[in-house]
Amino acid sequence: MSRKLIPLQVSDTSAFAKSLRLQLSAHEGLPSHLQFLNMLARAAGYGNFQSLRAQTDLVDGEALPPTAAPVADPAVDRKHIDRVQRSFDQQLRLIRWPSRRMDQITALWILWSYIPSAREMSEKEVNALLRDRHLFGDHALLRRELCDLGLMRRTRDGSVYQRAERSMPINAATILRQHSQRQAH
Repeated sequence: MSRKLIPLQVSDTSAFAKSLRLQLSAHEGLPSHLQFLNMLARAAGYGNFQSLRAQTDLVDGEALPPTAAPVADPAVDRKHIDRVQRSFDQQLRLIRWPSRRMDQITALWILWSYIPSAREMSEKEVNALLRDRHLFGDHALLRRELCDLGLMRRTRDGSVYQRAERSMPINAATILRQHSQRQAH
């Protein structure tokens, strides 16, 4: 049986590459074949590989155009994303600390994405990075919250910090992808 070809076209290669890089950096170890296919599809704006494949299926004897709109991921919470985005400025710096815990956690994931992976940092370096990523003047709160949430690890004496590699939630990844797409235009 021959394999069906599934074409993948992206409108913005830069946004595609950034989204793929974010997904790969959040993934522990080397992704499986199917996980990688899902990552490629999500980076292109589809919910997963199955939605990409569904777009290429024949409809009334004709293939859907390659520019067909991607299927929205049902796990994405638009209201939550809009609320969290209001806490950030155009450069994706945190303007204010959100009041809802769910919004705080998503905001922390956004900040987490700016922390270099697989690199040990001093407290001073972490503070400098967080000062650059927020505007309300409490980098210590952000540092503690990142550690308490398990997004960063630190030594007992607090001298060495390192980003904990975890899979990013879909809402935070969507905010980053939308920001990348806006920056590309």
